[in-house]
Amino acid sequence: MILWHNPRCSKSRETLQLLQDNGHNPDIRLYLKDAPSADEINAVRVALNLPLVQMTRSKDAAFKEAGLANVSEAELLQAMADNSALIERPILINGDKAAIGRPPEAVLAIV
Repeated sequence: MILWHNPRCSKSRETLQLLQDNGHNPDIRLYLKDAPSADEINAVRVALNLPLVQMTRSKDAAFKEAGLANVSEAELLQAMADNSALIERPILINGDKAAIGRPPEAVLAIV
């Protein structure tokens, strides 16, 4: 298991604690420092089975300032690869499954 984690985010910290409380110790990827590539983001999108926009922090100022509301999937994917802060957090990846930890308990479905 790999957790795309931002330790400054309360939901990310809650998700990690929930996993640990349930006996799971995922590998931690500090995705803001170790940004995933466009291919990695797309692979997680496939595992989530969600539209790419649902993997973004679309309410954040950076999303709005970049004018990403009406761009193509390819443009949005590239924007996320260029600025990993646009990626929703946290995301747990377990094999070919993934879950966004909002709410944190959502990740328990794939462990």
